[in-house]
Amino acid sequence: LTLPIFGLTDEASATRVGEALQGVPGVESAHVDLVTAEATLQVSSKTPPTPDALSAAVEAVGQRVPTEKTSLTIGGMTCASCVMHVEHALNGVAGVRLAQVNLATEKASVEFMPGVVSLDALRKAVEDAGYNMDGVAGDGTTDEDEIERLSKTREVRELRNKLVMALTLGIVILMGTLKDVFPWMPEFLQNRYTLWALATPVVFWAGWGFFTSGLGAVRHRTANMFTLIALGTGTAYLFSAAVTVFPGFFEARGVESAVYFDTSAIIVGLILLGRYLEARAKGQTSEAIRRLMGLQAKTARVLRDGKEEDIPVEQVFVGDLIVVRPGENIPVDGTVIDGASAVDESMLTGESLPVEKAAGAQVFGATTNRTGSFTFRAAKVGTDTVLSQIIRLVEEAQGSKAPIQRMADVVASYFVPIVIGVASIAFLLWYLLGPSPSLTYSMLTFVSVLIIACPCALGLATPTAIMVGTGIGASNGVLIR
Repeated sequence: LTLPIFGLTDEASATRVGEALQGVPGVESAHVDLVTAEATLQVSSKTPPTPDALSAAVEAVGQRVPTEKTSLTIGGMTCASCVMHVEHALNGVAGVRLAQVNLATEKASVEFMPGVVSLDALRKAVEDAGYNMDGVAGDGTTDEDEIERLSKTREVRELRNKLVMALTLGIVILMGTLKDVFPWMPEFLQNRYTLWALATPVVFWAGWGFFTSGLGAVRHRTANMFTLIALGTGTAYLFSAAVTVFPGFFEARGVESAVYFDTSAIIVGLILLGRYLEARAKGQTSEAIRRLMGLQAKTARVLRDGKEEDIPVEQVFVGDLIVVRPGENIPVDGTVIDGASAVDESMLTGESLPVEKAAGAQVFGATTNRTGSFTFRAAKVGTDTVLSQIIRLVEEAQGSKAPIQRMADVVASYFVPIVIGVASIAFLLWYLLGPSPSLTYSMLTFVSVLIIACPCALGLATPTAIMVGTGIGASNGVLIR
């Protein structure tokens, strides 16, 4: 292991840290380099030391192991129960100090010990919990915002296609099932095998995500909103399939041989409708941040060796001289050293009138030069510019948890198993005490309780409200910390 050490001042402190680490069970040898401020450890493969023990040993001699923060993009979350499961999985990784997950932004903020925690370990923890890690936000390898936009667009399109298919076939199945209400339906659409054939792609293609997520959570001894959906639609579908194939078996036992393919298909369609609207809302609310990012200039005209040179804004350094012409966006923050102009700063201040700029005046990235040309010296670049800080604050506000949301997350984590228990009790009561055919009544009651009690609103209402509020605020120049 390579462990960064903070607070080393001389060889004596490095030696003390090395001796402290050497005494941790599982550490076979330890070498601390004062120049790189790192400890290189040889550890036992059978009984490796725990990260907490290593950190405690370093702190005992007056130094500490610094932590880093990263933001992970999590896929497959649907409700507050999912948030609790992912947080629990990430916090269970050795070396993770704190993990917080936000449902609305689908991001996990993880504070961890570098050198101890690997990206693969975080990914495995998320996948073992039944979800998927789509990437690391801001890792510099891709245009994260563009990928997020395309990903959300693709998700909305896929959900729309599944929704149209599920509701179209669901309505046909419903009309074929209710032959007394729709006697004009063709006879082949009233055939149970036809209804079964129509319901199968709805349940196992359009609704397949409910089963993979819901039953995947059960495999890891947890439950989420999709667990309820999968149990409800699966029960209605399997019961109907059994009645279709063996009608005599049920009729001989006094059970009405009715099928409920329409129930499973319509439920899948309605849940997909909710997910489609939710995905569209998430995509639209993040437009405010995208608009702020869109104000950033892509290139800068830099004076180097007496010549003007257009370079990507990422390659601008503090101290560079930058020339700005009329109508151009200012690429970074700095101070005017030559020339004069009027600059539109409404994106920062809301002030519609241009602000006069002369030598010595400050200018800010993403504001628009109006009339004259000027040269300024770059003072803040990259993530240090005012616009970058605004974007970061808005993202943090959208990703933060209000106290009421933390309470909702806790309630929802217990809610799903309680609902399954209540549905099971309702099934038994109707089966033992209900009117004939008791199995039909008890099954429909079981399905109804599971479907109606889905806690999606409980987990989504607060984070979505925060996301929409901060997003609209940002687009109108109101920033909420």
